[in-house]
Amino acid sequence: MLWKSCCGVFEGGGVRGIGHVGAACAMQEAGYQFTDLAGSSAGAIAAALLAAGYSCDELKKEMESLDYMKFKGKGLASHFGLPGKAFSIVFRLGIYNTVWLEGWVGEMLKEKGIYTFGDLRKKGRILKITASDLTDRRLLILPDDLKDFGLDPDLFSIARAVRMSVGIPVFFQPVRLRDKDGREHLIVDGGLLSNYPLWILDHQADAGICPVFGFRFIDGKKKECKGGCSARPNLVDYLKSIVSTSLDAFDNSHLSAGDYERTVRIPTSVKIRGETKKIHAADFDITHEESILLFENGRRAAGEFLKSWDFDGWKRRYGGSNQKARLSGQPQTDMVE
Repeated sequence: MLWKSCCGVFEGGGVRGIGHVGAACAMQEAGYQFTDLAGSSAGAIAAALLAAGYSCDELKKEMESLDYMKFKGKGLASHFGLPGKAFSIVFRLGIYNTVWLEGWVGEMLKEKGIYTFGDLRKKGRILKITASDLTDRRLLILPDDLKDFGLDPDLFSIARAVRMSVGIPVFFQPVRLRDKDGREHLIVDGGLLSNYPLWILDHQADAGICPVFGFRFIDGKKKECKGGCSARPNLVDYLKSIVSTSLDAFDNSHLSAGDYERTVRIPTSVKIRGETKKIHAADFDITHEESILLFENGRRAAGEFLKSWDFDGWKRRYGGSNQKARLSGQPQTDMVE
């Protein structure tokens, strides 16, 4: 098969990242090979593993057998219920830790002989991961911005970068990173400032080297509640709703027509025995059947997308003289004071 190069940017979406794997498989089956990859939060996991050289079949097998409840890690919240959660929020700034997740990503990368960003660079691969620096109130592009902390980007652990990117505020505890002056920074979910950083690899599309495809989740119909919705959601659900609402609004406001045209939209609802169920980012109790259906959602979405994709036509409409207008949607990397 004659491979066609492409770049991929993966949106954050928690356990729904299984859909990214399905979409990546469809791209591979159509003859596309990812060169540069980027992602935020759960999208950073997909991007990192693909960059490490995992085949879609390998990822499918891993994602289907994975116990997603382990993503919550072990801690007070796991053993002491609500009091443990409250203690973790007050004293550790988050309910669950992501130590297990970092270890799992690290082991997966180790299987391919990859540990650091430098290992990927030596293989001619580029990986960009976003994270949010609450201390300096700005978006971090990893590994590029690590030099601002006095760190060598080539020597930094990819697994640690992924852990930084997935830290949903309050739900997960932040990663603490010291800069060259010894000041501690609180690093959380990259999706806080840009959950869908499609612009991050645009240098490739601008040069006409290869298309930059985006992979994003769509919720479909407005949420419906059978038997009535709770008028008083619990604290965790409430906080997650605030974050997810702000993320969607921010990224939607910065997407141009050209961005929408190069985006694979992956449905997050699955149909089981005649009932439609929407899979949420934090549904760590997802079943094997649901994970299979999410994977197929991604595969179908990418397959349909490729039927009408035309890179030359896209470049005529949105490249060249239209580049500045298309890139005007790139978000600012600093938080508002």
